[in-house]
Amino acid sequence: MLNTVNTTIFELNGVRQAYPKPSGQDYVVLDDVNLTLKDGEIVGLLGRSGSGKSTLLRIVAGLVRPTSGDVRHHGEPVSGPTDGVAMVFQTFALFPWLTVWENVMAGLKAKGVPTKEAEARAEEAIDLIGLSGFESAYPKELSGGMRQRVGFARALVVHPEILLMDEPFSALDVLTAETLRTDLLDLWMERRLPIKSILMVTHNIEEAVLMCDRILVFSSNPGRVAAEIRVELPHPRNRLEPDFRALVDDIYGLMTARKPLPPLASPTAKRPPAHAEPMVQVSTNLLAGLLETLASPAYHGKADLPHLASAFQHEIDDLFPIAEALQTLGFAEVAEGDIHLTEPGRLFAESGVEERKRLFAEHLVLRVPLAAHIHAALKQAPNHRLPADHVLEELTAHMSDGYAEETLRAVTSWARYAELFTYDDESESFGFEDAE
Repeated sequence: MLNTVNTTIFELNGVRQAYPKPSGQDYVVLDDVNLTLKDGEIVGLLGRSGSGKSTLLRIVAGLVRPTSGDVRHHGEPVSGPTDGVAMVFQTFALFPWLTVWENVMAGLKAKGVPTKEAEARAEEAIDLIGLSGFESAYPKELSGGMRQRVGFARALVVHPEILLMDEPFSALDVLTAETLRTDLLDLWMERRLPIKSILMVTHNIEEAVLMCDRILVFSSNPGRVAAEIRVELPHPRNRLEPDFRALVDDIYGLMTARKPLPPLASPTAKRPPAHAEPMVQVSTNLLAGLLETLASPAYHGKADLPHLASAFQHEIDDLFPIAEALQTLGFAEVAEGDIHLTEPGRLFAESGVEERKRLFAEHLVLRVPLAAHIHAALKQAPNHRLPADHVLEELTAHMSDGYAEETLRAVTSWARYAELFTYDDESESFGFEDAE
């Protein structure tokens, strides 16, 4: 933290973002989100894919208008693109036909900044971010780290009050990301950046603890602020310090805690059926691999998730879906940042191929409502066939098209592995192996 934080720059109160579904219900991306950005702080939005973090970032930028809620910049309502806000993207988003210099100048030209001032600002930003000597290079000639530096220079050159960062280091290799992250933090702590506040989206818990003064942990479906954590550790922060590790462990615990279902919006509202819950596609190879790892003598059936993430260089979006899938299937339990095998999970890890398939099929029917729903429908169908479109329509009535498709792919993949039912690509239908 640079100073005692006082001045409020940006506020969101009761923000909701929803889209209508064919069922008449709303598909809610964000619900009742409150956020305050103050002078001199870095705030992190931490959560899994689908929790609405990037949508919230675009609401702050004024690129998306929320369905409801109050959005204010210095106390004034925001109704469009916000002056004083710039964004750095995950995918660099450079103009490939422009040089480094021209990419950095592009925003200033769009704002109509006089040429002399624009050139002075561009030179300052290029020097600040470590791009001197590369002004005439094109993006294709630069490494990923250098291209992202161009993205930072292009954002900083307009002297924004707030810098928005949407996973700016996730597309880089580990060493490059660490170098750029450290350089940015050094510039921030030395007060050399022409900005007052940073709002960043990340999936990386350690990155959030390393950089942020406050962390908002988001839950999913819909995206809500599940917890706000103040990071009081002094800069520079050491990942190996006990206090740092303890905070990382606490956040893992928060993000793996089972939460009660939220209250219904109204007494007449109905919850989606159990089989219409979104699922993330996780390969059975990854599931088996983690089960075998946990069953090995190195772990004796139990492991600390932060340790596993570090050992296998996984981030939240890599590790949590695997752990949660194993919990859904009843092969593992996840609590307080730890994962441990259940007895069926241990049996799976120690079994051969056929026994593994039998166990998996049994747990699919018992533990995964959509698999049980399709299996029961196939049994009742006269020809034991079920068009996939019918199931997809059921799912899209309660979730986005993207979630519905991924959910169906996830269950289809698991059912094929377990030989519970089949999927025919040509007819786009489910069936049993021996069905005519």
